[in-house]
Amino acid sequence: MALTTLTNTFHHDTYPAISSTNPSLSQAGKTVLITGGGSGIGFEIVRSFAKAKASRIIIVGRRLTVLEDAVAKLVISATRLPRPLYGIISTALDILVHVLVLNAMHLYPMGPDTLRMERKDLMEAFNTNVGGNFTMTAKFVNQTLRPVDYLIPPGGVLYSETVAKHIDRDVFDWDEMALPADFAVWSASPEAAWLHGRFVWAHWDVDELKADKEITKRLEQETGFLKVAVQGLTEISATSFLKKKK
Repeated sequence: MALTTLTNTFHHDTYPAISSTNPSLSQAGKTVLITGGGSGIGFEIVRSFAKAKASRIIIVGRRLTVLEDAVAKLVISATRLPRPLYGIISTALDILVHVLVLNAMHLYPMGPDTLRMERKDLMEAFNTNVGGNFTMTAKFVNQTLRPVDYLIPPGGVLYSETVAKHIDRDVFDWDEMALPADFAVWSASPEAAWLHGRFVWAHWDVDELKADKEITKRLEQETGFLKVAVQGLTEISATSFLKKKK
């Protein structure tokens, strides 16, 4: 599959620079909350943060039995055993979450375009993909103690249990789930701080990104580079509408 890339190397599996076993990416001392962590890529992200020695992992989902099954599958030390949590992060928990992984999403049923979808299906997708992520993010950034990072796992072409129900395995050149899972760990580390607030593909080689002087220059000079916006227009802020003094 040909996708836009900023690096010569295009990964389909994890590699040493982003490996969750890399000591420089250690998540020791951090509490990590992962939505949709009971299965598929979410479950793989849980495994990667466990390998990175996160002190506490909380997995969130709609079905408690799925979360409990996920915990039962993980063979890791008791001190890093993911904690199933039904609901959303609350100040009543008295837990400071350092890293929030927004993995839960509504994908099916899909229509050829939004105008051909049933309103019920469209609003269900909107409430999960926009409303749900907004709620989690708002609660995260408004914790009493300011958190460290938040992130949305970068995408890939992943053959998950859900996808397997709808698409044959031979259709695409699938990525290994370890790629976006370990990339999530790398994204939550100080090594990725220079890219925070930008949109990147897990496929791109992080060493090549860091070594590319042109990319560094664009990040410094272009406020809209690797961000979602209407390109070609001057950035607009509230001050743009203020009456200028003559």
